[in-house]
Amino acid sequence: MRKLAVVAAGGTGGHLFPAQALAETLIARGWRVALASDERVAAFAESFPAEERIGLSASTFKSGDPIGMAKAGLAIFQGVMQARAAFKRLDPAVVVGFGGYPSVPGLLAGITQGRPTVIHEQNAVMGRANRRLASHVTAVACAFPSLQKAPPKAAAKAVIVGNPVRQEIRELANKPYLPPEDGGTLRLLITGGSQGARLLSELMPEAILALPEALRVRLRVQQQTRKESMDIARRIYADAMVEAEIAPFFRDMATRLRQAHLVVGRSGAGTVCEFAIAGRPSILVPLAVALDDDQGQNAQVMVEAGGAVIARENQLTVETMSNALEKLLTNPERLARMSAGARSIARPDAAERLADLVEQTAAQGR
Repeated sequence: MRKLAVVAAGGTGGHLFPAQALAETLIARGWRVALASDERVAAFAESFPAEERIGLSASTFKSGDPIGMAKAGLAIFQGVMQARAAFKRLDPAVVVGFGGYPSVPGLLAGITQGRPTVIHEQNAVMGRANRRLASHVTAVACAFPSLQKAPPKAAAKAVIVGNPVRQEIRELANKPYLPPEDGGTLRLLITGGSQGARLLSELMPEAILALPEALRVRLRVQQQTRKESMDIARRIYADAMVEAEIAPFFRDMATRLRQAHLVVGRSGAGTVCEFAIAGRPSILVPLAVALDDDQGQNAQVMVEAGGAVIARENQLTVETMSNALEKLLTNPERLARMSAGARSIARPDAAERLADLVEQTAAQGR
């Protein structure tokens, strides 16, 4: 019988996509995979290659809310009992958690049954769910050299593996970055992120309109824009004489990244790692309300490597964004240096590295 890995992941794309990349890698190595999460996972996991999905009760709470804490505690306890029963039946060789509160019951069940356990932290700041469990798992994997707010015991044993990404993004690691030619077309890609669409949807067309005309006519813009902002954005781009493709979502992101000279987007862990692998210079706009400023710290890793500049929300205006765009788009030599800087922190083989650690951990046995 082939070994089974249980992947415990929260029901958001940021947690689930790297979990799926690991699952695909393990399956290619001959493993079986089961997915443990709460009901939210159904919206993201249609293509997740698990032979079984283990539905677990889970919940979170706000500090200072004793009733919410009690309800969450009960839900987590129920989830742990559900996971323990499923694990007794399936006998997984290892349990791998990717953060988010839905991953907690599965990891706790693995820990309390004495099974090998691994957590993977996608951000430069360890998330709260991972933080609470990191000292008790067998192995800790992280995406960035910096792992802030990790318990000392966990930080000491953390292994840098990177963030597993989709295969089509991985393949961009071998594609050279070609800076814009003097007087030639400038290709700008604007992504939104799940919580960044409104700000960038509304601000970016205005910032581009404020650019000098000689620069605007060279631009080819591709922008992810929320539906309710699309008509206004199209009018502004038309007034700016800018050729623009606008859509709520781009499925062929790898192709668009490969063609882009500059990218503007949020700085979620997956986004930063994809920009690094693609070697694309970027302007990163961290989500201001993100817990522990994890997006800001992700962006800082890229800035320190020379691959990006940060545009903080509290300092972001049409004028500051327009100035940042002009400085970069008119300096192909700097864009080329930024591309090299971004690639210096890329780990396109992150899924393989993480799979190696998972297999090593499972081999230790109970």
